[in-house]
Amino acid sequence: MDIKAFKMDGLGNDFVIIDNRQKITELSKEQIVKICDRNFIGCDQLIIIENDNATDARLKFFNSDGGESGACGNGTRCVADLISKKKNNKTVILSTLSGNLKSQILGKNLVTTEIGNAKIKWNEIPLSSELNTKNLNIKIDDLNNKEHFGGTAINVGNPHVIFFVNDIENFDIAKIGPQIENSNMFPEKCNVTIAKVINKNLIKIKVWERGAGLTKACGTAACATAFAGKLNELTDNNTDIEFETGKLSIFIDDKSSIHMKGPVSDIEEISIKL
Repeated sequence: MDIKAFKMDGLGNDFVIIDNRQKITELSKEQIVKICDRNFIGCDQLIIIENDNATDARLKFFNSDGGESGACGNGTRCVADLISKKKNNKTVILSTLSGNLKSQILGKNLVTTEIGNAKIKWNEIPLSSELNTKNLNIKIDDLNNKEHFGGTAINVGNPHVIFFVNDIENFDIAKIGPQIENSNMFPEKCNVTIAKVINKNLIKIKVWERGAGLTKACGTAACATAFAGKLNELTDNNTDIEFETGKLSIFIDDKSSIHMKGPVSDIEEISIKL
């Protein structure tokens, strides 16, 4: 099987994108895992584009473990840029499991997407039992084995927990991430973010993604972190979220809807032989 596809990334958060609107293929979970394997093609997530009568297209997101994800902010921005070039349209609306997402093409390789409203009720995250989502009081240890308690749970299409700490370099997210992702507290697992507030308009973070592991950037994690910062009165409505690979700009409007702006890469055409 020879499949034409595209590779794109947002701040290094990379994707293989297959336009399946002509229904050219149906992939098994094993094939999805193989495509995401960096010894084969390699990506953080596989995105399938399908037809949708009400929007420009429907998106399906698959993590590198083969599991489907409800949302992907950077992936949505990449596909919006791809479709806008084909349709010569600066506004693109895409359907996802988490709802319809509207994107605007602001310029070359610059896209903003409205993610929508965050969910903060315990059963919307979801959690396995009723807890205070603003502070889950989860214990994590730093590299000096000093205990830190916290964790704000936010759902922005998929579940996230954010820990605000004094020094993100003092925490091993590759160790902490999978422990919390697979905790019984999160029946659908979760994404894990370690965050340091620099000022009211800047947060530095590291992210462990559910089903994908350590990634260079994560759009929904940026949105969840900005909202958690606002919820905890640590930041303002406009917040830059900084990864090692660059920044995403997050704006929370007066209706509490979250908007994410950032760069996308050029489009690379590839061929997948399965």
